[in-house]
Amino acid sequence: MTHVEEELAGQPDCWARAATQATAHGAALPTPGERVAIVGCGTSYFMAQSAAALREGAGQGETDAFAASEFPHGRSYDRVVALTRSGTTTEVLALLGELRDRTRTTAITADPGTPVMAAADDVVVLDYADERSVVQTRFATTALTLLRAHLGLHTDSVVTDAHAALAAPLHEGLVDCAQFTFLGRGWTVGLAHEAALKMREAAQAWTESYPAMEYRHGPISITTDSTATWMLGDPPEGLEEQVRAAGGSWVTGTLDPLAELIRAQRLAVAVAQARGLDPDRPRHLTRSVILAP
Repeated sequence: MTHVEEELAGQPDCWARAATQATAHGAALPTPGERVAIVGCGTSYFMAQSAAALREGAGQGETDAFAASEFPHGRSYDRVVALTRSGTTTEVLALLGELRDRTRTTAITADPGTPVMAAADDVVVLDYADERSVVQTRFATTALTLLRAHLGLHTDSVVTDAHAALAAPLHEGLVDCAQFTFLGRGWTVGLAHEAALKMREAAQAWTESYPAMEYRHGPISITTDSTATWMLGDPPEGLEEQVRAAGGSWVTGTLDPLAELIRAQRLAVAVAQARGLDPDRPRHLTRSVILAP
């Protein structure tokens, strides 16, 4: 078993623990009414997108998500939350340094022995969700679960669905598809982007991701009998029929969307292995992006 397989299998336990931890670390997390930005890089950026949509949708306050390198310094926020598994990512540390003494910052990380511990005003450590694989799975979803639970939007059924996502077989024929598209709506758009990233990282697969309604505006033209379209969350009316009419395979998520992401992670590993690739060692990638000064 690869590291990434072991790590994605550990997600239900990590989520249950994070839901409990959300209460203990409530003071370090955004409070209702705060204007908040959530930042990250790569996978963490996509989790930031989902968390921001959940928070604003819950009426907790204006919430934006940015890649750490693209943070708009002309805007004012009450708090900036940085997601960083490694605690060493150059763009995140640079941003936290620039915000020092100007804006309250919180870092959510997996490694308490890294520079982010001193760079942020508040820190939440999810060391039990750390990973050996370069490909990030359980830390990202555990960080999102922490924020989701803090909003009161996590339930035990999410963990139950996570177990189901690990146990259920993948849809027949998916591994052999030539192209994959993941779709989301609202907070699941970030999950769709993350599912696509996993396929590109682990399996070098041709993969795209879009807000579901945007799929009709051009991207559906690539649909053939060798493509698969996977919806995370509730699909727009009629979209499944359009995809099937074009000859493509359609997968409707039946579980909580975060649990559906586990199924997409499993697909990425399966496609990688079918292509003779090591999903623990994706091309040109490292655990943390550290840029030389």
